[in-house]
Amino acid sequence: MQTRLHEMKESALGQISQVTESSQLQDLRVKYLGKKGELTELLRGMGSLSPEERPVVGQLVNEVREALEAAFSGKQQAFEQAELSAKLSSQTVDVTLPGRPVPAGTMHPLSRIIEEIEDIFIGLGFEVAEGPELETDHFNFEMLNLPKGHPARDMQDTFYVTDELLMRTQTSPVQARTMLKKEGKTPLKMICPGKVYRRDDDDATHSHQFTQIEGLVIDKKIGMSDLKGTLLTFARQMFGENQQIRLRPSFFPFTEPSAEVDLQCFNCGGDGCRVCKQTGWIEILGSGMVHPRVLEMAGYNPEEVSGFAFGMGVERIAMLKYGVEDIRHFYTNDVRFLRQFNRG
Repeated sequence: MQTRLHEMKESALGQISQVTESSQLQDLRVKYLGKKGELTELLRGMGSLSPEERPVVGQLVNEVREALEAAFSGKQQAFEQAELSAKLSSQTVDVTLPGRPVPAGTMHPLSRIIEEIEDIFIGLGFEVAEGPELETDHFNFEMLNLPKGHPARDMQDTFYVTDELLMRTQTSPVQARTMLKKEGKTPLKMICPGKVYRRDDDDATHSHQFTQIEGLVIDKKIGMSDLKGTLLTFARQMFGENQQIRLRPSFFPFTEPSAEVDLQCFNCGGDGCRVCKQTGWIEILGSGMVHPRVLEMAGYNPEEVSGFAFGMGVERIAMLKYGVEDIRHFYTNDVRFLRQFNRG
């Protein structure tokens, strides 16, 4: 048996040295070291050996196995090294070539407008607050003087998740939550930017998802003059120092009195043109004095304090400021459109 082991070892080593492919090497491994390989077959014949021969043959079997394993491993490494060298040769990189330019991104125009608006109101002493987009009916409607069954709810086609959970239709719930946290303390000056959702048909001026920024001020002796002064300051910092605004009577369930706010047309200076539909004015936001019932539900005494609120669509402000005619441009992620707002 020792002779057979030596012969098998020499034969196997000779065949391993002549192998030219990795698949052939694997076949040889199975032939000699597999479960039904030649070495395994020899081991099965050890039962017929005398007790004196078994240790000697066993040691020789281990030596043969180790020699074959080393030969197989070395040959496999040689194949892998050759394959790697060939791959590197075929994929040579010329390090002297100039690098490929990587175009830098730019801030999205809506993000830019939000930051500009936040900077203006922070400069006026306002704080920025945020709240959940998945809101409860209680905060989205009832805390804003819109009880269940109120006809004004029809103005806001709502995405309901359950009977009590919905995608917020406005950022006003953040105002309600903030007022409750204040526990009747004044002054309160805040804005709340964020996404809102309404069931609407998407077109050039409407979207089922858009961005709002609403503001709220509560303190003693707050009047419409404070509202107008604040919005006039905002308009002049946002659109130019010579801007003018006008307030038109309107209706919102959570403010009384309420007003739509118009901006003097920046295209014609108020003379009338296609942009303002010959009126000289462009509507930009809604506003009003906070309804006493809203103050009361939020823990404030309407006999002692008052406040004003306003809300604007960020997309509308951006369309006016940048002359964008289709709201859908903001959501298509077309780099040709976005590059126009790169300041450098």
